[in-house]
Amino acid sequence: MKIVFLGLSITSSWGNGHATNYRALVRALRKRGHEVHFLERDVPWYSAHRDAPAAAMLYGSLDELQKTWRDDVRTADLVVVGSYVPEGVDVIDWTFRTARGSVAFYDIDTPVTLAKLRAGDEEYLAARQVPRFDFYLSFAGGPSLHELERRWRARRAQAFSCLVDEEAYAPAAVESRWALGYLGTYSADRQQALERLLVEPARELPSERFCVAGPQYPSGGWPWNVERLEHVPPADHPAFYCAQAFTLSVTRGDMMRAGWSPSVRLFEAGACGVPVITDPWPGLEVLFRPGFDILVAQEASEVVRILRETSGAERDAIGDRLRARVLALHTASQRAVELEEAVAA
Repeated sequence: MKIVFLGLSITSSWGNGHATNYRALVRALRKRGHEVHFLERDVPWYSAHRDAPAAAMLYGSLDELQKTWRDDVRTADLVVVGSYVPEGVDVIDWTFRTARGSVAFYDIDTPVTLAKLRAGDEEYLAARQVPRFDFYLSFAGGPSLHELERRWRARRAQAFSCLVDEEAYAPAAVESRWALGYLGTYSADRQQALERLLVEPARELPSERFCVAGPQYPSGGWPWNVERLEHVPPADHPAFYCAQAFTLSVTRGDMMRAGWSPSVRLFEAGACGVPVITDPWPGLEVLFRPGFDILVAQEASEVVRILRETSGAERDAIGDRLRARVLALHTASQRAVELEEAVAA
């Protein structure tokens, strides 16, 4: 197939979880013999932080997109428009007018998108557009799929969780640096959980070292034993995860309310064989096996107990089981097959 993606970003992973998903999926599709193009709006906040600059065809405006890439969109067997694309509503309308093949929406932010639709917010997707897609690939499963089909009249909503590049994420032999680490862009609606599940344990365990990596956090206020990294490029993710005894996964408010929305960072750490401590969310016990391949904590005391009482052998076994589950269910190669099946359905 000829596949054209119109996505938020594939060239820069700065401040977003989209780029690593797109890179792995595009690579897997090309490996399966498909002709794949990725079109990305050239915006200053990503152009200043590119870590895969050759991965996309860049356009500077909607007019440039229409003039330069019209033929590619028209002749594609499948056009996939992603969430948070700048001027997304106009991009989608133009895609519907132009494309002759199937058109799908790839929502890497489904709970946020649904909250926006309920509020009448059309930042990147309009309610009137949802029924026109041939199928809707949803980051979130469970009840979100029912809402998309029943309330917003999506023709076919399909769970399409985040994924991991199995060729890039694997255990790495690095020196252990932190008892617990976290990788994610600052978000006000998960900062309280981050404080509770990492900062408070850091204060209670002054002999241990912790790390929070990601942009846009307020400066200052961190305990002395919490190291701050502004950005970790994807190429350094495996070494970053493997330098931790445990990785923390914290869920944003909309994702927590919707459930069934595992983070891409969870899959990345898991593929590296690093055990994950997550806050609880609906659907967790279906997608994973708490206490067996993932650990769950709601309070600081639970994190402290895990860090103090989990033996090295038990920790390694949990990480190995999580890695096996991620590689069995959540790789880019598997998502590529799922996308092929969605087109054929």
